[in-house]
Amino acid sequence: MTSRTIDRRGLLAGLAALAVVARLPAAAAEALPPVTVSRDPACGCCEAWLEHMRAAGFRVTVVETTAINRVKARLGVPQDLASCHTAEVAGYVLEGHVPADAVVRLLAERPVDTGLAVPGMPVGSPGMEVEGVAPDTYEVLLFGPAGQRAFARYEGGRLLKG
Repeated sequence: MTSRTIDRRGLLAGLAALAVVARLPAAAAEALPPVTVSRDPACGCCEAWLEHMRAAGFRVTVVETTAINRVKARLGVPQDLASCHTAEVAGYVLEGHVPADAVVRLLAERPVDTGLAVPGMPVGSPGMEVEGVAPDTYEVLLFGPAGQRAFARYEGGRLLKG
């Protein structure tokens, strides 16, 4: 009789633990702020970056616009940092193929700046992976009214320094 009670208790404890574990990914996603991405509807690489952000747990909303340069100007993105899409998250601007882990770090550190940018479209950056082609080494730049500085350095999706 005692072993039957332990089995029931073990089963109930296991079911409770399973319910908690099943809830963890949803709880992690709820902790991240939503991301609103403005992009030109003709851009194909943006979709891969959106998937990268979703896979990291961000909830992503897309605004398609043919006036993307106006969005960049309104949000204070310097022309030399421009890329193919511009996002907003928790009061910050993300320009281009910024890795999700750099965004998480930005949100944790909360610097007094405008946001992060990956100028151009480096091969191997999130959404710009090309099978059979070596990834570029590139910097994620922190930018704002006081200027620009290196925030992190990547080779493809691998953090080198940050």
